[in-house]
Amino acid sequence: MVNLEWYRTFVAIYDNNTLTKAAQSLYTSQPGVSLHLNALEAYVGRKLFERTSRKMIPTEEGKQLYNFIIDPLEKLAQAEQHFKKTSKEHVPSVHIGMCTETFQAILEPEIAHFSFNLVAKFGNHKELIKDLNNGLLDLVITPQVNNKTTLVDYEAFSKETIVLVAGYKTKIEEISKSISAKQMIALEEVLKGNVWYSASNEMHHFNRFWFDNFKKRPNFKPNYILPNIGSVIRSLRGNEGLAVVPDFLVENELREKQLKLIWKGEVVVDNTLYFATRTDLQFKKEVDTIKTIFKSRMGNKL
Repeated sequence: MVNLEWYRTFVAIYDNNTLTKAAQSLYTSQPGVSLHLNALEAYVGRKLFERTSRKMIPTEEGKQLYNFIIDPLEKLAQAEQHFKKTSKEHVPSVHIGMCTETFQAILEPEIAHFSFNLVAKFGNHKELIKDLNNGLLDLVITPQVNNKTTLVDYEAFSKETIVLVAGYKTKIEEISKSISAKQMIALEEVLKGNVWYSASNEMHHFNRFWFDNFKKRPNFKPNYILPNIGSVIRSLRGNEGLAVVPDFLVENELREKQLKLIWKGEVVVDNTLYFATRTDLQFKKEVDTIKTIFKSRMGNKL
């Protein structure tokens, strides 16, 4: 079935004659409008507009399609206005991407205060940057820079430190003794003898922390590999076991003594965090609001 948003985008282009004006009327990005039009043309198997340097000229097929759908879309818009409980006209919608835990820890408590709409997407950094480059997202929080994406700007704003933590019931005397004496062989063995938790989408944290500190890849697997770091933290709270996690995600648990900070590593493992935005960013004011929240909550650790 065709996506209803494709029809809405088609009508906006038809009424405004240009992709730029259509994007402005829909409060979205021009690349997003182009993607919707291309998808609709592929779906119907017809060219709907002739593209010139100045405007979009509807083809005969485009004119016929417009006449078929304009009345139903207008009735749908009227029904939407009539039945929705509350609405703000012309409210920008900002599309963002990041990992689930970062969203929950930093942005989720602030959403109720936003004066704009927000659509959040979670996924791996490579996919999110691809969506940003295609105009489907306005902002991505990422520890990775892809210099091949010429349409994307990166702004470093903070760092996350990868640390070793333990559930509060974990016995850590032998671990602490080996760390204090810098007995790396003994430390490696005692760590391997514990119960480990990790996240399937963040195994690189675990592998990198181990390799940087013991100069070898871990020759064991965590006992529990969970869907995400949030699940790891919740499982460890007040219990027994070890995990390697970004420090800013466990600040509350450490303060409330549900987790123990065991080790930052002989070699400190840091990730620089970046705001990634398109060079043609449309909702700069709204995106700056989100940036300010991250800078305030995470601090400048650069």
